[in-house]
Amino acid sequence: MIGRLVGKLAENHPPFVLLDVNGVGYEVEVPLSALGYLPKLGESCSLFTHFVVREDAQLLYGFIRREDRELFRLLLKVNGVGPKMAVAILSHMSPNEFVECVRGDNLTRLTKMPGVGKKTAERLLIEMRDRIKDWDAGDRESATPELLNQSAGGHSHLEEAEAALLALGYKPQEASRAINAVYKDGMGRDELIRLSLKGMVKTK
Repeated sequence: MIGRLVGKLAENHPPFVLLDVNGVGYEVEVPLSALGYLPKLGESCSLFTHFVVREDAQLLYGFIRREDRELFRLLLKVNGVGPKMAVAILSHMSPNEFVECVRGDNLTRLTKMPGVGKKTAERLLIEMRDRIKDWDAGDRESATPELLNQSAGGHSHLEEAEAALLALGYKPQEASRAINAVYKDGMGRDELIRLSLKGMVKTK
């Protein structure tokens, strides 16, 4: 099991990044919420990882925080939820937001996420309720310099956010409109992407 990778960020093509670890390039799929914490190309990057082996592929999924990976692994235990859907969920909401959604039986919010139908959302609420019962939001998502790659990327926050939305399948005009609707001076990439996604979900 590959549990963590530390290397240089060689390529960044959302939702995939290429991490150069001592000359070996690892292609890793990351949630779009991680984009705000990725460093510039060529700089050191640390990712907690989950390794998936299938008959036709070997896949790596990467996460900035340990709790992101923890929720990802819990989601994989839900019937009908695979890695792609689990990553999509973490792209649209933080672990704490998802936990609040489950505890509040917020079926509507779950079904607004791309790829999550009513039956899947109902399974998520039922099967995840017991699994996250001990989840303490106060002890989670603490951003520490050791775990987060906080230096700015090679593009502007606006460009990074637009690239992330396009990678999810949104049209350029939709992405631009959503970003302009929420953008404020000083807003970081992660916040910009998250708020843009929320706005697009609400308008559907």
